[in-house]
Parts: sequence; C-alpha cells; structure tokens
Amino acid sequence: MGEAVECEGLTHDKYNVDAQLQAFVKEGGELLACGTCLKSRKLEDSTTCPISTMIDCVQMVEWSDRVITF
Repeated sequence: MGEAVECEGLTHDKYNVDAQLQAFVKEGGELLACGTCLKSRKLEDSTTCPISTMIDCVQMVEWSDRVITF
C-alpha cells in the first residue's frame, strides 16, 4: 500500500528490490497492490503485484499466519 506499489522494477546499489520480489513470488509468496494507491500514481497492476481491494487484504490477514506490510 502507499509508496510500496512503486517497488516493482526498483533497484539500488545495495538492494535489488525487484529481484527480491521475484524470488518471493517464485517461492509461493503473494503480493497485493492497493487499487487506490496504484490509480493515484497512474500505475497498473501486474502479475507480480495484482490490484486488490480492502476485502482482499482483510481476507489475507485472516488466513495468513504471517503478514508483512511496508
């Protein structure tokens, strides 16, 4: 949510965020992007980080044993 929707494709000398995201998804991790946050930045969803709703986020928290947000 928030600025995190801009993380896809992000790289840095010390941290390759995009590679870490791809590895997370490859291992079965699921990412959800806030639709409002994407739209306000004129971004579209992707296969790595699909658009979601608040209902999706609540359901993820309910069934997950761990949730990380940033």
